[in-house]
Amino acid sequence: MISLRDFWRRHRRKILFGAGILGGGYFLYRLYDARKKQLLDLEKVLAGERENEELVKAHMQTHFQNIQRIANTTTMPHSMHYLSSRIAEELDLTHFTERLMRGKGQPNTLTSAEKLELWHQLKILSFTRMLVSLWAMTILSLYIRVQVNILGRHLYLDTARGLGSSQLLDDADLIDMEDQQKFLASADFLSNHGMPALIYNLQAAASEVLKGKQLRDFFDNAALHETIIQILDTFMIMGSPHQWVGYLMPEDARLYNISNTSGNEDTIVPDFTKFDQLMVEAQTVISSTEFGRVVDVSLKMVAHALVEEFGLQAGGSSATSGIPLAKLLPRVAQMGSLLLEEPSKNRFIQIIRDSPDVELFFTLLYTNMPNS
Repeated sequence: MISLRDFWRRHRRKILFGAGILGGGYFLYRLYDARKKQLLDLEKVLAGERENEELVKAHMQTHFQNIQRIANTTTMPHSMHYLSSRIAEELDLTHFTERLMRGKGQPNTLTSAEKLELWHQLKILSFTRMLVSLWAMTILSLYIRVQVNILGRHLYLDTARGLGSSQLLDDADLIDMEDQQKFLASADFLSNHGMPALIYNLQAAASEVLKGKQLRDFFDNAALHETIIQILDTFMIMGSPHQWVGYLMPEDARLYNISNTSGNEDTIVPDFTKFDQLMVEAQTVISSTEFGRVVDVSLKMVAHALVEEFGLQAGGSSATSGIPLAKLLPRVAQMGSLLLEEPSKNRFIQIIRDSPDVELFFTLLYTNMPNS
């Protein structure tokens, strides 16, 4: 009978080899099991983060849609209505038309020189009124959309911070509702403060372009379009690059608060607030070369659509044969009301919104905005 010691002596190597295999297998199993648990834990973490990111996106989308709704239903209609009333107030042509009508009914009340001067002023101011409406509507609709994108981006970041997103950034104060509303309301700076300078400079551009245009000259669609573009181009090169910034906000964006308060010479610029940050970001965007390109594209699209309106309203074959400038002036003056129509009915605003160039600009703006 083989003793245990003999059995061990004869089969020691086999036993050790088998034990090594079993031990190694057990070690590999434990390693695999630990790794499997790590992977499962990691998957749970990633799933939680994905769920959190989806929640962030949903909240961001809700916030953004809410701001867009406020801008479309409140800010834009109010701004356009206020802009329309300010332009009508500053460029009231009633005085000139009434004097010309009285002179027509009472030939001895006006001399030939006085009639000629009145017609000249009416010509300049009619085009000025139309071009101020065109330019202001275009720039204001773009600026309000810039505001909406800036607010939307901030709300996304604030929501991400609040929900502990994996893209969590540096801590910062949230933008409260008061700052949001004040920021959107700053779109009225153009109507409240920028209007006199805008009218003055556009009137100067109109005078320069129209000085060679006689009241008896025939205007067809091509001539009218050329005249509008020449006035816009003359206006744009008369000022400094990105001159529209000065019409939309103070040179120091933080001074907007002060410009809307009582005239106190001792007023001190307050500490840099969240509202100040929004204004400075807006100033940076509208001062950019890319925004300038969007302004140029939008103005040209609106000008083209505006000339089409003249053609549609002319009747008969006058859209191709043209009409005398004197007969065209009343419709030129009236176009301001069409350009500043209620945004939901305004085809010119819709043309700007639907532009691929404009859409691309705002898509890039929203996705590439600094993480502040």
